[in-house]
Amino acid sequence: MSISSFVVKFLAKQAYRQNIRNQKNAIEDQNNTYKSIIAFGRSSHYGKNFNITSNFKYNEYAEKIPVSKYENYKEYISLISKGEKNILTTGKPIYFAITSGTTSGTKYIPLTQKMWNYHTLAIKELLLLYAYQKNDFNFSNTAMMFIQGSPELKYYNKIPFAKLSGIAARHIPFYLKKNRYPSVKTNKLQPWEKKIDTIVLETYNKNMKILGGIPPWVITYFQALLKYTKQNTVNDVFKNLKLYIHGGTSIEPYKNTFSKLCSNIDTLEVYPASEGFFGYQNCLNDKSLLLLTNHGVFYEFISLEDFRRGALQRIPLEDVKLHIDYVMIVSTVSGLWAYNTGDTVRFVSKNPYKIMFSGRASQYCSAFGEHVIEKEIQTALLEGLKVCGGSVVEFTVCPKVGEDNFHSCHQWFVEFSEEPSNLLHFEKILNQMMEKQNIYYSDLVQSNIIAPLKVIAVKNGGFNAYMKSIGKFGGQNKCPHLSNERKIGDYLLRNYV
Repeated sequence: MSISSFVVKFLAKQAYRQNIRNQKNAIEDQNNTYKSIIAFGRSSHYGKNFNITSNFKYNEYAEKIPVSKYENYKEYISLISKGEKNILTTGKPIYFAITSGTTSGTKYIPLTQKMWNYHTLAIKELLLLYAYQKNDFNFSNTAMMFIQGSPELKYYNKIPFAKLSGIAARHIPFYLKKNRYPSVKTNKLQPWEKKIDTIVLETYNKNMKILGGIPPWVITYFQALLKYTKQNTVNDVFKNLKLYIHGGTSIEPYKNTFSKLCSNIDTLEVYPASEGFFGYQNCLNDKSLLLLTNHGVFYEFISLEDFRRGALQRIPLEDVKLHIDYVMIVSTVSGLWAYNTGDTVRFVSKNPYKIMFSGRASQYCSAFGEHVIEKEIQTALLEGLKVCGGSVVEFTVCPKVGEDNFHSCHQWFVEFSEEPSNLLHFEKILNQMMEKQNIYYSDLVQSNIIAPLKVIAVKNGGFNAYMKSIGKFGGQNKCPHLSNERKIGDYLLRNYV
């Protein structure tokens, strides 16, 4: 065993033991995180506005600090951008991590050095836990690649900003820089197609071991790689590829397509966001995500049912229940206070605290009162593919409101790389699964208020064309899988059906 492998093995054992301790101490860690956020934030401009004191108990916090959204921070963000300190918490952020909002335009989320250290720690833990589980500690002379946003920085007055993945590309640990791809120069390339082609040229002959990125964009890279190398599978190109790290959206709907391009590879899901690094898959044989309770984030939750009724009563981690969809509210060491992430999660375990991402509170379909969420769509789609075969490139669901009940339904726009054996049977399975999961949808269909769902096959490249049309092709951008309006569906109907 080389010296580097011996060091990795030692660190992996430490990481595993620490992870077990963290699981047991989740509530204690949350209490300590809460105290730290209060201590660092009470003297800030925000803390003084809300009379936050050093002995601010949680009940008082939940009562006096309202659930916030980005619009509530715009004045504070403007002050921070001008270089002012102690606005949302002690000091000032090193970056703004930008993300898109449906009503706010670009959101500038403060990212402090302390929070960035937690992001880095989470990825380090993930890789060491993987090494421990596989008993494989050899990372020397092997390459890793993450398909991500541009690391090029822009400035909002005095504070630099970029997408989170672009910021990550600027902070590669020194011991990984030698064999980490793509290069900074390549990562800055535009447009996306040119960037992908250049990444292929830069990586096709490397000894790739770890690869990461959002599933649809990694698939795009795979396709370009195989076209260039004239190989049948990615495994033919990268003989030692072992691990794919993914986040941003579930890999499950893309799994058939992914497996045809690249098989026999481990996958691990991560849950990073501009607001914080919330979780990762700590066990290869368990697809749920371990909630990170000591990484600078204090969590609260509002049941999705209450949230939609406008009842914003939130609860701490210790009070959550299993198998309920919650809107996740976070307070952070970067200066967010009871901030609505817009994400919904389900707890599948409380010992340890493990979650499954179930969707976005803003991404739903309820044109007829059915309250369909993304998790239900994905579950139905997976069952349809299991029964009828086929592979999916991308998909989205939206309502069609017709002149009468017979013409009203959900339309499923699906771009297949391989169509199911029987599209009508596939459609029937989807509808059965939706009725099984959602009683409101079932009542509407059974009462003939709406017709069963309709699957519409989208021509090759349709979803990429839509993303290009709105200037969001590539990088961290993801096509919504569920909508309560018809913008995406109408575009596809006009151009790619």
